[in-house]
Amino acid sequence: MEFTTRSLSPQESRIVLALAEQGRREVAREEIVHLLGVTAKAADHVIHSLRRKGWLERASWGKYLLVPPDQGPDALGDSNLLALASRIADPYYIGYGSAATHYGLTTQHRNVIWLVTPERLRDRPLGDSEIRIVNPAPKKFFGFGPVDVLGYKVMMSDREKTVIDCIDRPDLAGGEGEAAYILATGCRRFDWTKAVEYLERIGSRTLIQRFGWLVDHAGADIPPADRERLLGAIGHARKTFLGPTTLIDGAVDYDGTWRLFVNLSGQVLQTSAGLARRRTVKGES
Repeated sequence: MEFTTRSLSPQESRIVLALAEQGRREVAREEIVHLLGVTAKAADHVIHSLRRKGWLERASWGKYLLVPPDQGPDALGDSNLLALASRIADPYYIGYGSAATHYGLTTQHRNVIWLVTPERLRDRPLGDSEIRIVNPAPKKFFGFGPVDVLGYKVMMSDREKTVIDCIDRPDLAGGEGEAAYILATGCRRFDWTKAVEYLERIGSRTLIQRFGWLVDHAGADIPPADRERLLGAIGHARKTFLGPTTLIDGAVDYDGTWRLFVNLSGQVLQTSAGLARRRTVKGES
């Protein structure tokens, strides 16, 4: 193994190689002290040097993540930040606009990482980004699982839950227009039955009304049985809004099927109109 741009001293090599050989991605300060057989102060100097050279990133107090040798300095990007953010809370998941970016459902690039957790924590900076904490209602804290991010296991909302979350909280996804775009791109590879079950589990008629209208707006190929389940779930729900509750000029108007006032301009929804109906590009993921 050759070390070029991230060259190592003998002590630094001892740490990196030990972790790499064990297939580990995390290490605590106390472990480094024990591994090197030095004082805590001396270990801190080695840790500082490894961080400066891009081999370690601080995850939390006294704990660090290894940037694997085969990934080089370019690994210190947005994906690495997700791995760092994942060490802030437990349980948690990365969601909303951050998950949509990971799945390639949005073209927007943000300097915010949305961390969803029942823990009461403060927002905090992380490199050039910011961790924003979202405390969901208990009934909404589901629909996530592990994904691989540069060799690290990160808990993230699945594709269906990501889309639903973005429609539920468009302010965490770039706005209503971007949430509509995320649905239109995301539902091309959807488990519709799972999505309907998620919506039923959350139990919000308003959310189902918005979701259903946006599915029609995007021209998505939803199975008729699943669409009927959504319509049955709203029953005789009262009329509600997609967008602000104060009427705006140029709004799309009222839709009787979903009992929804679409209080957004056609321009806001233009990029998502019929988008799910368009032929998927070969190799798209």
